Amino acid sequence: MSSEIDAETLQAISITLQLATLTTLTLLVIATPLAWWLSQTSSRWRTPISALVTLPLVLPPTVLGFYILVLLGPQGWIGMLTQALGLGLFSFSFTGLLIGSIICSLPFAVQPIQYAFESIGKRPLEVAATLRARPMDSFFSIALPLARPGLLTAGILSFAHTVGEFGVILMIGGNIPGQTRVVSTQIFGLVEAMEYRQAHWLAAGMVVFSFVALVFLSRLKRRSDRIAS
Repeated sequence: MSSEIDAETLQAISITLQLATLTTLTLLVIATPLAWWLSQTSSRWRTPISALVTLPLVLPPTVLGFYILVLLGPQGWIGMLTQALGLGLFSFSFTGLLIGSIICSLPFAVQPIQYAFESIGKRPLEVAATLRARPMDSFFSIALPLARPGLLTAGILSFAHTVGEFGVILMIGGNIPGQTRVVSTQIFGLVEAMEYRQAHWLAAGMVVFSFVALVFLSRLKRRSDRIAS
């Protein structure tokens, strides 16, 4: 019985790392242009879009997970689209977990990058413009390198948040061994089965991981502050 639980735990850790890695990489691709637009635009759409991005921070995870599950279901517009394309339904699958994790962790990626872009100021971009640099060139050669601390912070926060997420994951993916069971839902299952020793080791590992991530973020911030000064 112990070896079976150990194998399931290793499998849950593997799925968690895959999910967190894919979520983080996808979020960096999505969040960077979105954060750039939010930091530069004066459009009247800035406030509602910013609020929409931040919404996962204040919504209960079960509420967010429920509506994502509805969207992915047979009557949801995403579910109807995937069925029409012959892809089936993404609810209670790894792909569904990935979609839910991206939505849930979006503010953890967008906000640090947005703040990094805003801290650059207008002056470097104005100087680049006087040298006839195109906006795209200025973005890749000036804004993006200067915003690197924000990108690193976004990556760490997105990865850590995905690893620790429970409510949205459970709502969208359930707790299917080998498919949607991650570390957080594995702990939940172990506690339900009164396997407290296994749950303790997994939970302690999560505490250590979270602590290390926060220490790294703190050192990254101090280093960024020293460079800025």
